[in-house]
Amino acid sequence: MMMIAKQLKWILLAVLALIWGSSFILIKKGLVGLNPYQLGSLRMIFAAIFLLIIGFKSLPKIPLHQWKFVALTALFGTFIPAYLFAMAQTQIDSSVSSILNSLTPLNTLILGFLAFGLQFKRTQIIGVIIGLIGTALLILNGAMHHPDQNYYYAILVLIASVCYATNVNLIKKYLADLSPLSISTGNFTVMLIPAIIILSFSGFFEVSHQIEVQNSVVYIMILGIVGTGIANLLFFKLIQMSSPVFATSVTYLIPVVAFFWGLLDNEMLTPVQFIGAFIILFGVYLSSKK
Repeated sequence: MMMIAKQLKWILLAVLALIWGSSFILIKKGLVGLNPYQLGSLRMIFAAIFLLIIGFKSLPKIPLHQWKFVALTALFGTFIPAYLFAMAQTQIDSSVSSILNSLTPLNTLILGFLAFGLQFKRTQIIGVIIGLIGTALLILNGAMHHPDQNYYYAILVLIASVCYATNVNLIKKYLADLSPLSISTGNFTVMLIPAIIILSFSGFFEVSHQIEVQNSVVYIMILGIVGTGIANLLFFKLIQMSSPVFATSVTYLIPVVAFFWGLLDNEMLTPVQFIGAFIILFGVYLSSKK
C-alpha cells in the first residue's frame, strides 16, 4: 500500500505540472479572441459550474464564521490572479509568465514572515535573495531583447504571485480544518456572481457570435474546468497526501512544461533569460528547504 501511495504522489505531481504548465499557453490562445476581462470571467464561470456540480453538497459544511475567509481566499487565490495573468500575457510571453509565477513559494515565505509572524531560516533568506536576483535578470533582459513587449506588465504576474502567497497563508491559518472540496466550491460560489457581472459589462455578448471568439472560449473552458477546477482538487489532495513543501515543488516543473508549449508556439527565451530562470528555481529550492 505504501508503495502505491508513494508512486501516486509522484503521479499527481506530474499530472499537476502538466495541467498547470499548460494553462499559460491556453491563456495565450484565449487572448486571440477575448480581452483579459472576458477571459478571466469565463475561466471562473466554467470552473464554478464544474465545482458546483460535484461539490454542491460540501457547501453546508462551511461554518458561517469561516465564509469571510472563504471569500478572502477566493479573492486572492483566484479572482485577482485570473485577471492579472490575462492582462500580463497581452504583453509578455507565456513562458516568461510561468517562470515569474514560480516565485510564489518565495513570496509565501516573505509574506508569512511579514504578515503572519512565521520564522525564517538562514538558507531561506539566501534563497529569497537569489530568487529576486534571477527575477531581475529575467525581466530586464527580456525587456532589452523584446522592445515590442511592455515588460512593465511582468509586474502584474508578480502581484498575482503575492496574491497566491497570501492565499496559501490564509488557508493555512484559518481554513485548515475544511475539506479541499468545500474550500474550492465555496471559493467559486463566491466568485460566480461577480464574474458574471464583469463578463456582461465586458462586451462579450456583442462578439460571442464570432468564430475566433468561440474558439477562444473552448480554450478557456478547458482552462476553467481542467486547469482551475480539477487542478485545485488534485493540489489539495496532494497536500493532504504528502506535505505542503512537496506539493509546492510542482512550482519547479510548471515552467518546464510551459516552456515547451512556448517553443511549439514560436516563443524563445534568450540565453540570459535561461540563466535567470535557473537562478529563480534555485532560489525557490533553497527557500523551501526545511
